[in-house]
Amino acid sequence: MAIDMYQSSIPVFTRMLGNLSAILEKGEVHAKAKNIDPSVFINARLAPDMYPLTKQVQIATDMVKGCAARLAGVEVPSYADTETIFAELQERVAKTTAFLQAFTADQINGSEERTVTLKLRGKEISFWGQPYLLYFVLPNLYFHVTTAYAILRHNGVELGKMDFIGGYPAE
Repeated sequence: MAIDMYQSSIPVFTRMLGNLSAILEKGEVHAKAKNIDPSVFINARLAPDMYPLTKQVQIATDMVKGCAARLAGVEVPSYADTETIFAELQERVAKTTAFLQAFTADQINGSEERTVTLKLRGKEISFWGQPYLLYFVLPNLYFHVTTAYAILRHNGVELGKMDFIGGYPAE
């Protein structure tokens, strides 16, 4: 049985970006409540060789906007990666969500065997659409949203599993 590429991508992406936005909001509120300079959180990382919070958000949004565009066969928008405050990260998440919501099921469905070619670390790698979504984009999205969550949680922001998962959607 074939999967529905639209249902497996766009609603999942927008849900996780909504959860990421809520996590970022809790981080900003916590910084204000505790008189912590927000840049402490913005530049925080879990380990010296890992990216900071800003880059985690940038990569998560890049993953999903790139996936939607590639599956639909349209140009991937480019963002400047200049965010330095919570409000700018929120704007990026909102801009990406709006971009995703503009896609229709007809644009995404049928892309299971669309060839997607990426340049990664100087090499071209090609995928078919379905493996690209399931085995590359979704794991990357979850990794970077989880890492953003973990950075803020590690720095004392009161977050729990439900902040990551979000509320349960109505049936």
